Amino acid sequence: MTVPDPQDAWRQTHLGRLLGHALRRFDERVLALMARNVEVPLALSNLAARAQVTAAHIHITRHLALEGSRLTELAARAGMSKQAMGDLVDQCEAWGLVKREADDRDKRARRVVFTDTGLAWLKAFEQAVAQADREFRAEVGAEVATVVALGLEAYAGGWPPA
Repeated sequence: MTVPDPQDAWRQTHLGRLLGHALRRFDERVLALMARNVEVPLALSNLAARAQVTAAHIHITRHLALEGSRLTELAARAGMSKQAMGDLVDQCEAWGLVKREADDRDKRARRVVFTDTGLAWLKAFEQAVAQADREFRAEVGAEVATVVALGLEAYAGGWPPA
């Protein structure tokens, strides 16, 4: 086993790396809970159980407004390129989670909206996030969880940029 160079240890322990690991762990737990949720349509549950639904797909669930969003808005909120978000929307559309429809404000534009299946998925996502949050709080303790949440809220206060 190789001993890490002490001058290089910062790359393994900096806050950004820890936040990234924590986010991946949280998202993986949310997806695992959704895969077992009986209210999630069976086809989507099977996709989640087989790791076909990934954290990238969670971006749509997190960022799509209930009234729908233009692709450019959705991509900006998720911090993704329009092309990458378009690929995710295409996949989610094929799974029946979302659909594209005309934008009432601009007939040339299209909005991405949740389908009824997508709204069921969103409800399961809400339940899974709440469960994963409870598990986090139980693991680290209520006080630490509160400090972490307050600190992250303060740090992310200016995000996303206007």
